[in-house]
Formats: sequence, C-alpha cells, structure tokens
Amino acid sequence: MTQKLLFFIFVIFFNTIQASDEIALPIVQDKCQHCHGMQGEASNVLYPRLAGQHKNYIIKQLHDFRSGKRKGTMNDMAKDLTDPDILALAAYFSSKPTLKHRVRNKELAQVGWFIFHRGNEYSGVPACSSCHGENAEGSDKLPRLAGQHKRYVADQLMEFNNRKRSNDNAIMHSVAEKLTELEIQAVSSYVSGLE
Repeated sequence: MTQKLLFFIFVIFFNTIQASDEIALPIVQDKCQHCHGMQGEASNVLYPRLAGQHKNYIIKQLHDFRSGKRKGTMNDMAKDLTDPDILALAAYFSSKPTLKHRVRNKELAQVGWFIFHRGNEYSGVPACSSCHGENAEGSDKLPRLAGQHKRYVADQLMEFNNRKRSNDNAIMHSVAEKLTELEIQAVSSYVSGLE
C-alpha cells in the first residue's frame, strides 16, 4: 500500500470515530453515565461494566432492550435509541479500556478457575471457557466476562437459572440451573479478577 492510501484510510477511520463519539457522548452524559459511568466502568456493582465489551454484543443487547426481548430497567433507556445511536454507543463503550477487580477471596476464586476452565463433570456443568474464551474475553455473540463485577455476574447467572433473563436464555439456562450457589460465587469471583 502506498503512503497516500494508508493516510486516506487513517483519515476515514479517525473521522468515523469522531462522528461516532459526537453521537454517543450526549447520550452517555444524559442517560448512560448514571449507571455505567462515562467510561463504561459502572457506578455500582448492580450494573454491568461496558468498557471493552464487544461492539456487536452491545448492539444486540441494546436492540433486545429496545424491542423488549430483554426485560429490565434498560427498556425505558433504550426505547428511543435509533440504530445510529446504538452503533455509536457500542463503538464508544467497546473502545474504552478494561479494568479488573481485586479478588478478596483467592481460595474461592481458585474454585471458580476450576469450574470456568474444567466445568463440573459430576453435575454436567460445561467449562465456561468453552464459550466465553480462555481469558473470559467473550466474542461478538457472547459477553466479555473478564473484569465484570462479581455481583453482576452472579445475579445474571441466577436470572438465567430462574428464567428471569428473557433473552439469550436457551443455552445459559441449561448451564445455570446446574450451578450451585458456591459455584456461582466462585466463577463470579474468578472472572471479576481477570483483565
């Protein structure tokens, strides 16, 4: 590639990011920051960290909240978002740096490591890493769990188990219903300490 072509690609990429931020920032300031913070780090353990989450995963979840396929507080927040708003918010939060939590109970986190990487053959729990990745990095279709709040992960697993989580429930219900409370707390603790 020539230098002119590389420069042209850089200019387009930079302008796209700038335009995306111009759409996202007012929405983040008006709606998102109260729960998720300006950088997507979440103001409370009840809310998910969005920083570093996969762009396409954020897009899907916002579409599901907007349509009502996923139920929760976010339904009201997402109902007026346009498709360009959703794309801009996903680009904004996915570009933010991730952080990890300090794990307080290292022994519990070790149990979580085992469940996350090996599963529990006695109860039929598959290894979480088989879907969410070796480092809990997730994918376009599955959430990044690394660095997520322990409480949020545990709450989501309980919602999948009780079928209160109204989207993406088919596979996760079959996993979550087999997890004990100890395993839920252990896995949640383990992934919160990953970056």
